[in-house]
Amino acid sequence: MGQSSKMRPQLLRSVAIIRRRVGHGVSVSVIAVALVMSGFQAAAGQQAGEEHAAWPDALVMANRSRVTSAKDFEERRRPELLRLFAENVYGKTPEDTVEVRRTVTSVDRSALGGLAVRKQVTLEFTAHKETRDLHLLLYLPAKASGPVPVFVGLNFDGNVTVSKDEGIALNDEWVPDPAEADVQLGTELKGHFLQKATEEERGKNESRWPLEMILHAGFGVATVYAGDIEPDMAVGIGYGVRPLFFKGDQYLPAANDWGAIGAWAWGLSRIADYLETDPAVNTEEMIVIGRSRLGKTALWAGAQDKRFAMVISNESGKGGASLSHRGVEESIAHLNLAFPYWFSANYHHFTGEQQKLPVDGHLLLSLIAPRPLFVGSAQDDPYSDPQGEFLSVAAASEVYALYGETGVSADAKVELDKPLGNELRYYMRLGGHDMRAEDWKQYIAWAEEMLKKK
Repeated sequence: MGQSSKMRPQLLRSVAIIRRRVGHGVSVSVIAVALVMSGFQAAAGQQAGEEHAAWPDALVMANRSRVTSAKDFEERRRPELLRLFAENVYGKTPEDTVEVRRTVTSVDRSALGGLAVRKQVTLEFTAHKETRDLHLLLYLPAKASGPVPVFVGLNFDGNVTVSKDEGIALNDEWVPDPAEADVQLGTELKGHFLQKATEEERGKNESRWPLEMILHAGFGVATVYAGDIEPDMAVGIGYGVRPLFFKGDQYLPAANDWGAIGAWAWGLSRIADYLETDPAVNTEEMIVIGRSRLGKTALWAGAQDKRFAMVISNESGKGGASLSHRGVEESIAHLNLAFPYWFSANYHHFTGEQQKLPVDGHLLLSLIAPRPLFVGSAQDDPYSDPQGEFLSVAAASEVYALYGETGVSADAKVELDKPLGNELRYYMRLGGHDMRAEDWKQYIAWAEEMLKKK
């Protein structure tokens, strides 16, 4: 089947939904169809693009001078890359701070049958007479003899979904409007409403958070519902933290302001702020982790915030660990059409123009050097582009080599369930887009190995 045949059903679904949302007036429909066609033509062009298109050299500055040492990378290339990502992809993270109040709402020192200490904390942020509450769920090994390393990550559907633990508070969550259940469009573009989590939702995503395995290994887990920071939907900005940073009479983000991924990354750093106040946490050993869009988020958080001693990206794909310049699998056009709020408005300049993007996934990975970094892929997850994620790790290995750290060769043979590299590691398993116990086994073993080297 040709690329155009593969894309036709997706195109028709998108046209139908746009018409349903904006009405059936001829002029509006024509404009909507034209916009969608332009996006999908760009996507098709990228899908059919050159497999081996060149991507930016990690060790060449924008002025074409070459980086030859770790010191040179730290002083010149790293600041340049942070600026390029902020200006062209994720948007600029505000340097301003907002008022925060931290309230420990519950502590159970014998949670999960005595295995864990469970703490729940409300982080209340206030500005412009508006308040946003982030609900932090923290599990620590109950029998730890001292401060412990902690995996820090956001969850997709609410804290209550992480475990069947009956002590987890039933906080509010954003859910798709059931009236639009038959709409063939991503959940993120449907209407949503806020409701209190239900008992039936307890532990529905526990397979992605194997708490007992993590705690038995001596690690803690800190998580916040991403929807507390900004709901994962097209109009989520109005309910998230970004308006807290608006200036004067601003009511919309500027073209280079942060998108939702930037806001979620900011939230991860606010979790780190709290963990620094908890004596039971080893704040030199905080490990940021995320899957899919939250994997992109973990990478951007780790790139900006060096307090995260290790970074784990699980199937983060394009706009994350993979390489958009390859022109295959998910395109920038699709990202901007399906998820227009994830990135800055400036990212839309690269719809159908991925070769003009001055950065890519390997440069995002390079920003984490020399800290340990693990990129996990799944063989049956084409949209995350496992081949692109592998090539990105190999390209970033040049930067890790400047620091004397071991990465991955582009000539290496990728075998299922056999990790490659050391401080910079790549691994691919069988199966689709998910984060499973088998992934966590790899991540825990790697984290233990890295901690022993300290």
